[in-house]
Order: sequence, then structure tokens, then C-alpha cells
Amino acid sequence: MNLRFIDWIWHVRGSLPLPPGLSRGDAFERLDPVFRETGTRHQRADETLVFSKKDQAAQDKMSIFDSGTLRIEDGADGPVLRYHLISRALLFCFLAPFLFLAMAQATIALGKHEKAVAAAEAKAGKKPKKAEKAALPLNPIDKALGAPAPEKPKKKKDDEDKKSPSPKPAYVFAGIFATLYVVGRILEDRLVKNLFRKRLSGASS
Repeated sequence: MNLRFIDWIWHVRGSLPLPPGLSRGDAFERLDPVFRETGTRHQRADETLVFSKKDQAAQDKMSIFDSGTLRIEDGADGPVLRYHLISRALLFCFLAPFLFLAMAQATIALGKHEKAVAAAEAKAGKKPKKAEKAALPLNPIDKALGAPAPEKPKKKKDDEDKKSPSPKPAYVFAGIFATLYVVGRILEDRLVKNLFRKRLSGASS
């Protein structure tokens, strides 16, 4: 199986043309500050820059990415920066919904199993009847005054009427992580592209 068909899930690829008149060496010099953040290691060889991150700081604008490669190649209209970035956070957010959906299905199956067992036991007469609570005796003084007798205590619901484990929390978390992935995948792609574009144009941020 060719991973290229699925690695877009956690790999971000893109390209940017270099500004007119900007040499390849100057382009890497402008990009260099991006890779001098805490927890980032990078090395440059010819027209390629390779980086990796570990325990990256939250304020790092590329903290979501763990490693990647930037390369300057010849394009139809001049030099082009091509980048390939890898994010384990995106992969986790993509897989997490499936985990929670599996938990939801397991919860539903468990609930059905418990109901089936309870129904089978009730049918077999294994479940003993609970003794009904007698009404509280009336105080002699209250009786003499003609007070009404206290009501019979309300019967509590049996254990079989208790709520089964709900899959709702699992569905909620699945939705949260699915949203995080979709938003993160689109947003981070745009943010990193804008970051590289600003650095190449000479902007400081």
C-alpha cells in the first residue's frame, strides 16, 4: 500500500515561489529564525533544510509539527520553496474519534448484554421480590386530633430500571476531536504557508 494516499492525514505539503531577486541562500537565511525555537534542531545542506522538534514550546509558531524538510527547487517561473511537514498531533486527532466511537459501541453492547441478562433472570424467577414498606404508624396524639394517616412510602425503582451506561460522552469526545482535526488540518496548513511567505518577503513575523 502506498502511504502517499493516506499520509496527507498527518503530513502537510506545499510550495511557495521565491520573491523576485531573492537568492536561495538569502531565502534560507530569512527562514532560519523560524527554526531557532526551543526544542528545535535543524541542519542545512546545499538547498535543503531538515528540522526536528522535541518538547517544543507552546509559543512556537510551528509547535504542532515534529519534523520536516524544506527544499528550494527550480520551477517554471523561477526558484520555488517546497516543504513537507509531519505532525503526530494531527494523526492523534484523526484517530481519536475512531477510538471513542469504538468505546461508544462497546458501551451500547454492554448495556444490551446487561438488559438481556436481567430479562433472563427475571423470566427464570431468580430475582427475589422486594418487601413492600409498611406505612408509618400514626402518632396517638395526631390520631386523637383527627390527623390523616401518613402516606405509604413511595416505592423506589428496581435496579433493573436504573439507567444503562450511556455512550453519549464517547460520542461527544469523538465529535470534539473530529472538529479539532478538521480545523487544525486546514488552519495549520494556511498558517505555516503564511509564516513562510512573510519570512521570505522580509517581514519579521
